[in-house]
Amino acid sequence: MDTENLQIQIKTFFGLEEILAEEVRKLGGRNVEVKNRAINCEGDLGFLYKINYSCRTALKIIVPVMTFKAWDENKFYDKIFAFPWDEYMTVDQSFAIDTTINSERFTHSQFMMLKMKDAIADYFVLKYRKRPNVDSKNPQIKFHLHIDRELVTISLDSSGDALFKRGYRREQTVAPINEVLASGMLQLAGWDGKGNFLDPMCGSGTLLIEAAMIAIDLPAQTFRKGFAFQNWKNYDAELFSTIKEVRLNRVREFSGKIVGYDVDEQALEAARANIAAAEMEDIITVQHKNFFESEKDLFPLLMVFNPPYDERISINEDDFYKKIGDTFKQHYPNTLAWLISADLDAPKKIGLRPSRKIKLYNGKLETRFLQYEMYDGSKKGKHRNTAGE
Repeated sequence: MDTENLQIQIKTFFGLEEILAEEVRKLGGRNVEVKNRAINCEGDLGFLYKINYSCRTALKIIVPVMTFKAWDENKFYDKIFAFPWDEYMTVDQSFAIDTTINSERFTHSQFMMLKMKDAIADYFVLKYRKRPNVDSKNPQIKFHLHIDRELVTISLDSSGDALFKRGYRREQTVAPINEVLASGMLQLAGWDGKGNFLDPMCGSGTLLIEAAMIAIDLPAQTFRKGFAFQNWKNYDAELFSTIKEVRLNRVREFSGKIVGYDVDEQALEAARANIAAAEMEDIITVQHKNFFESEKDLFPLLMVFNPPYDERISINEDDFYKKIGDTFKQHYPNTLAWLISADLDAPKKIGLRPSRKIKLYNGKLETRFLQYEMYDGSKKGKHRNTAGE
């Protein structure tokens, strides 16, 4: 493996590609190329460690190690069997394979995965007279098999568990928002740690914690236990330790306030547990409060939230969104507010015209991320942000 010029693919959610690309550029990525739900870039081994540790909107970071064309299963097997697998793993390490196939020639992903496993195992048996173990749940080495028509790409997974698993989530509500999506929303909304932040329906606190991590520039994976690259044969523990130290030394002071409201005490208990696990009790405050009965008391204020649409809300949904609009208008003048909703008719129900609409996916659920700008009557129309209209 050429550790100076690695070809790297970083996966993310639809709609966050440009945010991810900007993050990667700031972290030192070269030749950044935006794709659908991913970006491609180049960097050295230290950069690969750095983006795994620091990048907020990355879901998975993989390194392609082998590309070839195959027209049948025998050609596929032969190519994989001939590859020098012992440069990437030892016979004593366990491995697993994720598979994505878009091909008329190869239609059964499970069969192709087994074919690849057999070829790798046969390689080691021939060379070392021993077969490496397959561990689908907790492998030491993880490969990605991608087949697009005849083109086969095999990549090495540098992350391991998906990067939304930050390591601070101790408790969760019914449908907590994904950490990567939460951070992407905050960055789309322009949150940079200046001013104050409110999540008026905070649930288990994901947006609050991600906002605090951005505010003090704490690396996204500070609380994570480990990465797949730490099992690689070329792992440089000293280099990774230095990268972590340099990044942590950039943590800064935050003078604003980060506040969360919720009407559900159980959700607030989950939020407090997660905030404590993230060591953010000094930065984040959560309160048992009904947003519809609240008034603005933080200046200036950015509001971002994920209105719950599960069993915690028993009121009529149309009425619920109307109450959000009424609260915006009556109690939050001169405020920039963003909310995400899977109800694509939410803007009509809120009764206010959003100044921006961004299409995002929460898992497989299509959503809209909506921006609302509230002004005092005398300021209405001034300094309007029309981007995205």
